[in-house]
Amino acid sequence: MKIAVIGTGYVGLVTGTCLAETGNDVICVDINAVKVEKMINGEVPIYEPGLDVLFHRNIAQGRLSFTTDLADAVSESQIIFMALPTPPGGDGAADLSYILGAAKDIAKLVTSYKVIVNKSTVPVGTADKVQAVFTANTKVAIDVVSNPEFLREGVAVDDFMKPDRVVIGTRSEKAQKLMAELYAPYVRQGNPIFFMDERSSELTKYAANSFLATKITFMNEIANLCEIVGADVDAVRKGIGSDDRIGKRFLFPGIGYGGSCFPKDVQALAIAADSHDYDFQILRAVMEVNERQKLVLVEKILKYYKNNIKGKHFALWGLAFKPETDDIREAPALYIVDELIKQGATISAFDPEAMNNVKAIIGDKISFATNQYDALENADALLIATEWSVFRNPDFERMDQVLNNKVIFDGRNLFDLEKMIDLGYYYNSIGRKLISEQ
Repeated sequence: MKIAVIGTGYVGLVTGTCLAETGNDVICVDINAVKVEKMINGEVPIYEPGLDVLFHRNIAQGRLSFTTDLADAVSESQIIFMALPTPPGGDGAADLSYILGAAKDIAKLVTSYKVIVNKSTVPVGTADKVQAVFTANTKVAIDVVSNPEFLREGVAVDDFMKPDRVVIGTRSEKAQKLMAELYAPYVRQGNPIFFMDERSSELTKYAANSFLATKITFMNEIANLCEIVGADVDAVRKGIGSDDRIGKRFLFPGIGYGGSCFPKDVQALAIAADSHDYDFQILRAVMEVNERQKLVLVEKILKYYKNNIKGKHFALWGLAFKPETDDIREAPALYIVDELIKQGATISAFDPEAMNNVKAIIGDKISFATNQYDALENADALLIATEWSVFRNPDFERMDQVLNNKVIFDGRNLFDLEKMIDLGYYYNSIGRKLISEQ
C-alpha cells in the first residue's frame, strides 16, 4: 500500500518504519527540514531499541522515505496517518491545533478518496472534528478513522510488529476493509483487530492509559502503607499479582509514573469528563498521589539528613522516565534534581541514554558522569531513579571505594535486602524494610 505518515515524532517514526517493514511504501512528512535531512542521511532522531535496524533496512530498500513536501505525500498515498502532538493546553485539555491544522492542509490537497487515520492520542469526538474540517475544505470523499497507538517506549517496535490487539474506529465498510488489509501481517498469530465506532476507539486509548496509571499509583500507595505498618511490598505484590483478575504487570512500586503518555492522558481524560459535568474522582486522586510520589525519595533523604542537605553531594543513577528510552518528559528524576538543588545540594548524574536531553533543559545545574561509577566520586549517597539493567548488578567493592558513605536511596527497588545487610549499607527503598548501616 501507499502510505503517508504526517509527523515524525516517537509515534510517527515507529509507525512509518514498521509499516514499511511489511512491504508498504511509506512517506514520512515533517515540517522540520533539518530533521528530515538528517533522517534522509540515515540518522535516527530517537533512541528506541531495534528501530535503527528497520529504519536503515527500509531506507536502503526504497520503502521508507522522508520529505517536507506534504502535497507530494498526499498525492502519492491512499492512507494518511496523522501522528502529531496533542500537548496539554493552558487548561490541561489536549491541544488539537496540530491535528486540525494538518487536516485543513491535507483537505486542500486531496483529489481522490483517502483514508485519514488519527494515530495521535485524542479526546473523544476528535474524529468528528477532523471530518468537519474536510467537509468544509474539500468536496472529495474521505473517511476519518481512529486508530490509537499502544506503544510502550523501550519495546515499541515489538509492540507494533506483534500487537496484543489493534483498535480501529470507523463506521465505513470501505475504510474497515483497507485497514484490515493493512494490519493483517501484524496479527497472523491470531491477536484480534477490534472494529468499533470512532468515539469508542478514542476513549479506549485514554481508558487504557488511565487504568495503567491508576494501577501503578495504587501500588505506590500500598508501598507507602507497607513502610508505615511494617509490611513488605514485594510480598504483597506477589500475593495479589498471582490473582489473574489483577495480573502481575504494573505492580512494581516506585517514585511515580512519567513519560509522554500517562501524565497528559490521565489529565486530559479528567478534563474531558469535567467538560461533560462528570467528576472523575479516581483520576483526580491518581494525579495528586503521583505528584507526591515523585518526591518521596527526597522526603527520605531529608529525614536521614535531619532536613539539612546544604553542601551535600549526591550521585544519581537514571534520568529517563523509564529504562530503554531517552525520554525525560515528566521524569521523576527531574523533580528530584530540582528539589535537591533548591535545598542546596549538588548532583552528579549518569544515564545510558538520556543525559543529552537533560543537558539541553537544565544545562550545568548538575554534572554528568561518563559512567555510573564516576558519578559516585565523593558522593555522600547514591540515589537511583531509573531501573536500567546496567544498574542491577553493580560492582559494590568498587562503589565502596568511591562513595563517601555507604548510603543508597533506591526509588526502584533494585537490590536484595539481605544482600544490602551483608554489605553493610544504609539502604532505603520503596515499601520495604529500612536497612541501616552496620
